[in-house]
Amino acid sequence: MIIETNLTSKEKSSYRKDGFLVRENIFSKSEVFKVNEALERAASKALLLSQEGTAYHLDGKRFVDYDYLTVQFEPGLDSETIRVIEPAHQLDEELRELTADPRLVNPIQDIIGMKLISLWTDKLNLKRPKEGTGFGWHQDSPYWLHDSENVDLLPNVYLSLDNATLENGCFKVIRGSHTSGCLPGTNDGTQLGGFYTDPNAFDVTNEVSLEISAGSLVFFNPHIVHGSEPNSTNTQRRAYIITYQPGGLPALKSREIENIRVR
Repeated sequence: MIIETNLTSKEKSSYRKDGFLVRENIFSKSEVFKVNEALERAASKALLLSQEGTAYHLDGKRFVDYDYLTVQFEPGLDSETIRVIEPAHQLDEELRELTADPRLVNPIQDIIGMKLISLWTDKLNLKRPKEGTGFGWHQDSPYWLHDSENVDLLPNVYLSLDNATLENGCFKVIRGSHTSGCLPGTNDGTQLGGFYTDPNAFDVTNEVSLEISAGSLVFFNPHIVHGSEPNSTNTQRRAYIITYQPGGLPALKSREIENIRVR
């Protein structure tokens, strides 16, 4: 367990160069178990709320909006398997408290360069056994470009909630791809194609597959190209991703200001 939660000079340099940083085994097995219980409670609540929300389809994927909550289901018009929940912290108090954990917040303060930070968004990626589909190569910044004037200052932290392997669709990044800012989309004629990164805009030989254990953290730049493969195993590959921003600014979906008070 890391006692000093702030980034070292070496870690800061690595993050600036590579666009990501891994800290292994930061949360204990018992802590991961508790977060997964919270995740499953949130998923059950999101499924119930989705029955009352507004459904729509993009490229064969079903989405449901309920107030400012968006639930994305696995492909298939009748699928009831949740793929992504965003935002998620309002669904369970355990998740809300986690957003202020110093093991997440202190490194983010170092990355942003200020003590006062606030929540931009957070999402649960469920990737269920045999059903969890992959995520094509993309950046987060193009999704947020029109909603934030600080898109360069929206770092993410990814908490791995299961042991992540190549077989169950671990998180992958293109090392150094963040240095070019927002890259062009595929423009392949699909509804979401513009949000996936043009494969000619980055060097796939710089791919890094992050096979990390449950309880590990990945801090990553909003401009870094990342993705994952489907989960072909009989095990879960769940993750919680939280995105922060400078303090005093409204969150992406709720438009409420949620300044982080480190506990």
